[in-house]
Formats: sequence, C-alpha cells, structure tokens
Amino acid sequence: MKIRFRSRTPRPRAPRPPIPGTPPGRRRRPALLAAALALPLLLGSCALDAQTTASSEDLASRKIPAKVSPDTELTVGYPSLKVALQLSGQIDKLPFKVEWANISGGPQCSEAFRAGALDVCSAADIPSINAHWTGLDTKLVAAAFREDPYANPIYELGIAPGADIRSLEDLRGKKIAYSPGQAQGALVLRILDKAGLTQEDVELVELASTGDVYPTALGNHQVDAAPIADVNIKRYLKNYGGQGATTLKHGLRDDPAHLWALTDSVADPEKAAAVRELVKFWARAQIWIDQHPEEWVDGWYVKDQGLSEEDGEYLVRRAGTPVIPADWSGAIERQQKTVDLLAKEQKRERFDVKILFDRRFEKVGSQAVAAKDGGAS
Repeated sequence: MKIRFRSRTPRPRAPRPPIPGTPPGRRRRPALLAAALALPLLLGSCALDAQTTASSEDLASRKIPAKVSPDTELTVGYPSLKVALQLSGQIDKLPFKVEWANISGGPQCSEAFRAGALDVCSAADIPSINAHWTGLDTKLVAAAFREDPYANPIYELGIAPGADIRSLEDLRGKKIAYSPGQAQGALVLRILDKAGLTQEDVELVELASTGDVYPTALGNHQVDAAPIADVNIKRYLKNYGGQGATTLKHGLRDDPAHLWALTDSVADPEKAAAVRELVKFWARAQIWIDQHPEEWVDGWYVKDQGLSEEDGEYLVRRAGTPVIPADWSGAIERQQKTVDLLAKEQKRERFDVKILFDRRFEKVGSQAVAAKDGGAS
C-alpha cells in the first residue's frame, strides 16, 4: 500500500504590528483564526468577478537564516500533517513553535490568509492561481506529486445513471458540475479542452464541491457528469451503481500537492527559516505515510477522520507513491498551461506562474528525504 496525497474580492490590509514583548516571527492569533473560519466559504465564481491581481513580491534574493529561532511560531493549516508527525514520533522535534489550525485547502486557507491568521497550509495548484487573480499574495514552498499520476488519479469523472457518457467526447450537450476557483472546476475545463469541446458545447452547472454534493447531484440527475474524488468514488458506485452509475477516467494529471504560504510570512526571515524546517518534516512525513500504511489507515482515516478501515485501505491503494522533486521546472510548466487555459476560459489576465513558486525552498524537501534515506529524522 502507498500514500496519497474558491475566494473573494480583496480588501487592503494594514501591516500587522508586532505584539509588545513578542519574539520576532511569533504571533498569537487564535482570535484572528476563529474570525477567519467564521467567514462564509464563498464560491470561486464570486471572486472571478474581481479583476484585481496580486503584485507578487520576488523573494529570490532574500537570504534565509541558517538556523531557526525556537521562539518563532508558525500557524499551520494541515491536519493530516499534524497527525503524521504525531504517529511517526516527530511532532515534538520541530525546532520552532507551531499553532495547528484545523483547516486545509483553498477556500478555508484563503480566508485565513486574508485575515492574517495563517502562515502555511496544504492545497493543490488552483488556489494559488485564484489567489493571485483576487489580490492575495502567496507562495508555493513545497511540491509533491504521484509516481504514476495517470494510473493513480485523484479525480474520476462521475457519470449519472442513464447519462450515456462513455467517452470524454460524449460530454457534448451534457450538464457538468462546475466549481470556479477550485481544482475541480479547472479540471472540468481541462477535460473539455482535451475532448475538443468548449463551454458553449456543454451546460456548466455551478455547484460548490464540498462533502457529497457532487455524488448527490449525480444520483439525483441534477448533472450528468461531475469530478469526484477519494472515498466519494467508492460510495457513489456503491450507492448508484445498481442504477447504472459509472465513472470515467479523464487521462490528465491532477496530482499536485503543495505547501502554500502567505508571502508576508516567507518574507519574514525568521518565519522563512521555520518554513524551511517545516518543509523538511513535511517531506519525511510523506515518506513515512507511504511506508507505514497500516498505522496511517488506523491513526488518520479511522481514528481521526472516522472512516471505516475498508475505506481507509481503499484510499491508500488509490494514492500511489509520493514523488518530491528537486526540480520544479516540470511543475511550473504544467501550471503555466493551466493558467493559460483558465485565463482564456474565464477571461482573466494571463501571468507568469513563476512568481507563485518560492524557489528558495525548491530542493529542501528532496534533500531532507535523501539525507535520511527516506526515513524520518
């Protein structure tokens, strides 16, 4: 068994003054975080109306201190990483302070970033793109992929009973669930492009991709097709397979996984040093998960997420093997193609995605794994 790995109109933010007596790089922000999480999760389509883009700061020339201060604190939104570090016995070895936030992914992290209540979180590739287009300045500081991404996709295209869709070309004239600003929405546009179709050839039905919204919409014939992931694939086929429900492989790469950081955070030398150390622990945790599937199923999927052991094992099998590259060139090239497509289809301003990648951290993860021969420190 192997591992697996939306936004709103921006408003100006005043600089955050340090709390008197607080060491550099450290901020206590539970109230801000709670406020951020209380904000509604807006559909990405709302943000797409805004034409403000972030004037991203180039940090390439900024030196990161060789050592991290133990008084530096990061607020990190990555629940599964916290559990992985606990299970592997590494969480108490972090050489800085961490406030763990029970959030991850684009919508929640974007809100927390905007509130100044988060430093780092986990996300795919689309949230950072959408953040740029809505005036939120962020950086990608780590990247992981799947060893065989075509055989181990995150998403499959769920097909509603009776929709008569057997190939991507059969999507013509069909209703497809679409979530602008989320990875699922970008995947839909990429699928249409691959099939030689345009938005005018189909009916895009805007739905937020949360929980079991997409499988339910498929089962109720609200849409004919929708990208679904993880255990939703298994449950959708179990619940509706008898009625003729199927899934279709899209044949595209959908495997990017990133550590995503607020530019203000990695522009701070002390925090940048802490982020570098976090990337090391993150990389080793991915390898630990891959090498300890039974502990991961029990500790994360069953005890933390409340899934059955069967569902946990299913998810581990689907995940494939993690790849943490030392060179981000391929990832940047693929992400640029995504930006070009989204800019065309969503009438956005094209930009060079290199500004989203903080390449000071490019080799940190792979070197950490190599130094320990794939094990945890």
